[in-house]
Amino acid sequence: MDYFLQQLVNGVTLGSIYGLIAIGYTMVYGIIGMINFAHGEVFMIGSFIALTVFLLLAAIGVTFLPIVLLLMLVVAMLFTALWGWSIERIAYRPLRGSFRLAPLITAIGMSIFLQNFVQLTQGARVKPLPPQVTGTVMITNGVQISYMQILIIATTLVLMVAFSLLITRTPLGRQQRACEQDAKMASLLGVNVDRTISLTFVMGASLAAVAGTMYLLYYGVIDFYIGFLAGVKAFTAAVLGGIGSLPGAMLGGLAIGLIETFWAGYFSVEYKDVAAFSILAITLIFLPSGLLGRPEVEKV
Repeated sequence: MDYFLQQLVNGVTLGSIYGLIAIGYTMVYGIIGMINFAHGEVFMIGSFIALTVFLLLAAIGVTFLPIVLLLMLVVAMLFTALWGWSIERIAYRPLRGSFRLAPLITAIGMSIFLQNFVQLTQGARVKPLPPQVTGTVMITNGVQISYMQILIIATTLVLMVAFSLLITRTPLGRQQRACEQDAKMASLLGVNVDRTISLTFVMGASLAAVAGTMYLLYYGVIDFYIGFLAGVKAFTAAVLGGIGSLPGAMLGGLAIGLIETFWAGYFSVEYKDVAAFSILAITLIFLPSGLLGRPEVEKV
């Protein structure tokens, strides 16, 4: 039982990271109906920016951990928000009225560009970071949760509540929901569709930066390729939970994290990815819209 609970804690932690990335996918899809396949690389860039900030602060003698973590997070969010805005302006806005595959191709091209850009500028070797948030809390004699895991889970919960309130209670959220339902009608009613879409990309990129920073602090090692696999897993989580649904994205992230962790703990770590994608396939056979997704109604 203790082993089960320990794996549960580990799975929720991993799923929280996937969920934060998945929200970015689902927000963009909810408004423009397209997948931002460069989102995983934005997550990766957030990790590298956070590491760079940490090294710069260490070089100038800033070692007070709360200040260091706050600056890592804020700077990573600012830079990745700029990347998210740039991706929307370069890869999506010029092709918004084109056939549906055109933005998809440019997004994949942007993903490859960002991956190779980081490889050339930072090198192909892994970048380590010594553990910064140490210490654990004993839940039972055989189950413990680290302060880093608590930080990840708490941060995810706070951001999930904040973004849910933003979508449901603020003018920007109403504009986003209007653009999701009918962008042309929203434009006729005075909504600045271009600005709303850009802000959605910025918000999704900022969440990816938070996930990237948490990933760096939790695992302590990153490389230029982490964005690809994490992006695929987060996209899987968004589809599993119901693409276009924020709670669904978080639920899907938790599900993927728990499936991977329990499969690796009880069966074989080599096949944990196979298990996650198999569960996705089985779920979509019986629930084509995902766990919390809504069936898409074609407008005539």
